[in-house]
Amino acid sequence: MAKKSGPGLQSSAGLMRYYEADKNAIHVQPKTVLIVGALVGIAVLFLCAANGFWP
Repeated sequence: MAKKSGPGLQSSAGLMRYYEADKNAIHVQPKTVLIVGALVGIAVLFLCAANGFWP
């Protein structure tokens, strides 16, 4: 029978914990994403209307 090399070897094979992978990520609040999306949508509608593409 094979000898075990250490505890948790099988459970940690290539897996990272969420908080370890999240340290260097850029954090943006959901409210900021919604506001920027709404502003981009309004800008697109305005530019379409200004260039005569309004239906």
